[in-house]
Amino acid sequence: MYHLWCTWGQFHQFAAGFIDRLLLQEFDDITYTSEGWEHLARIVRMNCGGILLMSHVGNWEVAARFLKRRDRQIRLLLYMGVKHREQIEGIQKESVSQSGVRIHAVDQHGGSPLDIMEGIRFLKSGGLVSLTGDLMWKKDQRAVKAKLLGHDVFLPEAPHLFALLSGAPLLVFFAFRTGKKKYHISLSEPMYLRAFSREERTEAIRASVQNYADMLENALRRHPLQWYHFEPFLGSKPS
Repeated sequence: MYHLWCTWGQFHQFAAGFIDRLLLQEFDDITYTSEGWEHLARIVRMNCGGILLMSHVGNWEVAARFLKRRDRQIRLLLYMGVKHREQIEGIQKESVSQSGVRIHAVDQHGGSPLDIMEGIRFLKSGGLVSLTGDLMWKKDQRAVKAKLLGHDVFLPEAPHLFALLSGAPLLVFFAFRTGKKKYHISLSEPMYLRAFSREERTEAIRASVQNYADMLENALRRHPLQWYHFEPFLGSKPS
């Protein structure tokens, strides 16, 4: 019964967040509080570029719109997966694009080194690049093993590799629904990845991935019904 209750609660949270997307598009009357915004404001002011590491916790579309509403000077590039026959999500992504957020769509069977180069060029021009940190999108995608909720998990390497190759800071970003038409945005302090050899690069990425996993676990324990990760994810428990 407890698991059924959790499923029912998650369904209601997901449905409410979906409605908020539509309300924000039509009425723009959703409010939010924030913490850590000064870190992002400083990066935008310095025009040095930055990586926003998002998750399937809360509402990514509402979060992207809040960023543009808070500071019109922000230039944001979202890397997003594209699935076939996802007409509703397609409409939502088009709506976000019209709000001034640039979207780079990657097919599950596509992707190339040029995708990475476009993101690095955008970073070096002072823009913000947003990638997902908690979902493996392609079977051949490079991953890093980490510990999460007492299990082994595999998380995408790409966001952390972006930070290492570009020298841009990485900020972990969450947007939680706290009530009717109310959200809370949190941004971590900027994290810089540095390495001077292949061994150091591997360790720097591994440490960054685990640091993100720790932040994600803390967020999940505070908002367990707002993690919209609908595929098998948690691996075995370490011995």
